[in-house]
Amino acid sequence: MNTGFKLFLSMSFSGSVLILALLFGKRFLQDKISRQWQYYIWLIVIFRLLFPFGPEINLLGKTYQVADRAIAQADMSSQRPSFRTSGGGSASTDDLPRNSENTDSRTEDLTSYKRLRDIGTLVMNHMWLLWLVAASGMLIRKITFYQGFIRYIRAGLTPVSDIGILDRLSIAAESVGMKRPIELYTNPLVSSPLLLGFFRPCIVLPGVDIPEKDFHYIVMHEMVHYRRRDIYYKWLVQAVVCLHWFNPLVYLMSREITRACEFSCDEAVLVKAGCDNAQDYGETLLNAMAAIGKYRENFGAVTLSANKQLLKERLGAIMGFRKKSGRIRAFTGVLTLCVIFGASFIGVYPVAAATDQLPGSHLVPEANDKYTFSDRTGTTAFPPVGEWYYEAGSLPLFQIMFARMDEEAQTEWFDRVYADRDIAHAATAANMLDEDCALLQRFAQKAYEDGDAGFFSAMIMHMSEEMLELWLDKALEDGNQAFQSILFNALDRDNEFDELKEKQEKEWAEAQKAEYQAAGVIVDGKKYYYQGQLVNIFLDIRANKSFYTLNMNPAGIVNIRVVRGEDGKITGVFYMTDAEVVELLGDEDDLDEG
Repeated sequence: MNTGFKLFLSMSFSGSVLILALLFGKRFLQDKISRQWQYYIWLIVIFRLLFPFGPEINLLGKTYQVADRAIAQADMSSQRPSFRTSGGGSASTDDLPRNSENTDSRTEDLTSYKRLRDIGTLVMNHMWLLWLVAASGMLIRKITFYQGFIRYIRAGLTPVSDIGILDRLSIAAESVGMKRPIELYTNPLVSSPLLLGFFRPCIVLPGVDIPEKDFHYIVMHEMVHYRRRDIYYKWLVQAVVCLHWFNPLVYLMSREITRACEFSCDEAVLVKAGCDNAQDYGETLLNAMAAIGKYRENFGAVTLSANKQLLKERLGAIMGFRKKSGRIRAFTGVLTLCVIFGASFIGVYPVAAATDQLPGSHLVPEANDKYTFSDRTGTTAFPPVGEWYYEAGSLPLFQIMFARMDEEAQTEWFDRVYADRDIAHAATAANMLDEDCALLQRFAQKAYEDGDAGFFSAMIMHMSEEMLELWLDKALEDGNQAFQSILFNALDRDNEFDELKEKQEKEWAEAQKAEYQAAGVIVDGKKYYYQGQLVNIFLDIRANKSFYTLNMNPAGIVNIRVVRGEDGKITGVFYMTDAEVVELLGDEDDLDEG
């Protein structure tokens, strides 16, 4: 399985453990601790689901290592027949094949197993594609729905211009400590007051015929949502749901955060308004819920009354609201630290550990050991153990095996990998070589001479800056633009390459212009003149058709072609016959392909 996707799955698993822990704890602490704490504590879970950070040693990392070792051991034991080392030591405890017929049968079984394993590996290695397609589709769908909802609501918006209502809006804003003005609109299509928009948020009311007391609490509620940036919080949760679409616990978390959002907002309003006004605020909620049913608001908006089923619970929480004591606040602080510690302790898949100390490394024999079958007919040679890892495409185990080889064996493997043009194994092997070592330089030179940019890039990743400068000097001297680009990029000097390329193209154009002029062809921008006449078709084909210039100007009156020798220099300029023009236009597509 792709290491990055494995890391992502570990994040999802860690987040699931935290989700279950918080849902379990809510059963006992829901009415005892702050509702705002219950709302914001989910940010720790969201952080765990989004960011692949964690201590090097953690619970999930240890679990993955044990699982990886078991899988690697099972894979090796199922792939390898019984064998022993040439030094006489036992390398397996399986029963040895007894005759050639059994050996052939076992070989066929291994071949069938390898095919099935390869199919399974292919599916597992591309699972991330399925995840990416589904996540992207869900996110695009949510954004599209939200945009449609925004357009629907904005189409019926009417700004509130009544001075008296706007004064009450200012008073409510002052009561929650808001200094930035917020716009107020009405739309009869909405069933409940809501806060809408990211960058220019506004409060939308079903109408302005609202009692003064209810108006005050409604706009306070929506302004608290605005001050806390609850819209951004909601969309952050939606992004997590899209990324972890396969995890049912994430949907439970999303619903719980939506509930906690309203409870915590109610609590914040009562803190500002005072506990004595709890009954009045509850009546405002009841009046707002009476209008539910005209239109169902979108998940992207923050409403006053999102769910009738929550009304009874919210009213109970409002009527029972009391400011928390200092002891409760201290307890929630300790509880927060426990959740943070739990998130760290669970951890994620240790990518660094997977690279530095790969699971299954204890299973790798000495890299140069040879293995032999033993049966009644005698002894049959068996290839090095590295062959198993190479054929199976197991980069981690191949890397461990390569690191234990001597220089001669490493060179043989590099020859093999280069011949197969297997850049992945080449890069894996290069990780185990010393910086600027002779073997690295040898194959970099080979790739350079063969024009293999991919292999060359894998080699220079492990070169010092001084060595890269030497290679860049060589590429500049040879005029090799492709490798110049690679080296400038490796040195983080892309701007210099762009300037150099522009300069070279300009110099080439000037040289080309001078060469044509020496042959009697005058170039003026995109116009060509020969013998004082404007050229209609101008054709210049280089040796081996590796490069050509074809210019067509409908205003021209003559057709010419440039003839070059084997050395690439112009030997003459000739008028094209009608037959040549017909042949050229008929083969124009072929030229384009060249």
